[in-house]
Amino acid sequence: MSRTVAILGATGLVGRSMLALLEERAFPCDRVRLLASPRSAGVTLPFRGAEIPVEPVSDAGFSDVDIALFAVKNPIAQAWSGIAQRSGAVVIDNSSAYRYDDAVPLVVPEVNGHLLDARPTLVANPNCSAAPLVMALAALRTQARLERLVVSTYQSVSGAGIDALAQLEVGLRAGLEGPVPNREGGLPPFAFNCIPHIDRFEDNGYTREEMKVVWETRRILALPDLPVSVTAVRVPVRVGHSAAVTPTVICIRPAFSVTKRSITRSRSASLSRSASPMTPRITIPSAPAAAQEATRERTLASSSDSSGR
Repeated sequence: MSRTVAILGATGLVGRSMLALLEERAFPCDRVRLLASPRSAGVTLPFRGAEIPVEPVSDAGFSDVDIALFAVKNPIAQAWSGIAQRSGAVVIDNSSAYRYDDAVPLVVPEVNGHLLDARPTLVANPNCSAAPLVMALAALRTQARLERLVVSTYQSVSGAGIDALAQLEVGLRAGLEGPVPNREGGLPPFAFNCIPHIDRFEDNGYTREEMKVVWETRRILALPDLPVSVTAVRVPVRVGHSAAVTPTVICIRPAFSVTKRSITRSRSASLSRSASPMTPRITIPSAPAAAQEATRERTLASSSDSSGR
């Protein structure tokens, strides 16, 4: 059976990563169609030994497409999702446009993949910090009931896009010789800095990035009343998010039904392997030695989420 995959937003940082992962993981498709704005006319991207031309997005661009991966901002996703669906494609949207729409499943396959059994034609993909978080928590929930969650995320500049990475590079180079310049508009530099402000502030005093993790964790785990507090910080790293997660739990095994206790590193590793038949891609080092702990380089090299201390 032939399968065509389209990527809308193919020339962006996320779109390029999607294309690379399709090749890296030998995703079963016979053809990829790369779509972007007219500004990308003439651009080609490598895929399986060939250079694939990027096409300006149009209605015809979704013809005969089986799966459409969207790596664009909310308004663009909303403008093209219906067109792609009517053309027969299943749309998997990486923006936040549909994450909080009860009619659209928000899915991490290893956690709530059963929602795909209904064959939805539009699927929302969660926030970059929420997805690995819920994978770890889903394993924990096989033995414990979550009571409360405190999360601090340390998010790389890649989360802000290609232009932000360029600004980081400029700041790093400048900072080696002298003062680090502010970004455009007088914004604080990414280089040599930690910025506890990602996206706009909400009325409750949290940033929208922090609330995305709250809302999406609750929805994916089907725990709408779970108390969650999140702090999101932009750190001067090119690619690779990290998070410090402190869950408060009550174990559900009969002998510990009303007591709280810690779950050991070896037990956590066992849980991560057994939580789902889809095998969550979580790596837990066997001991808290510096040589074995989760690092950006080790995580990127293994294409998995890593849980450390």
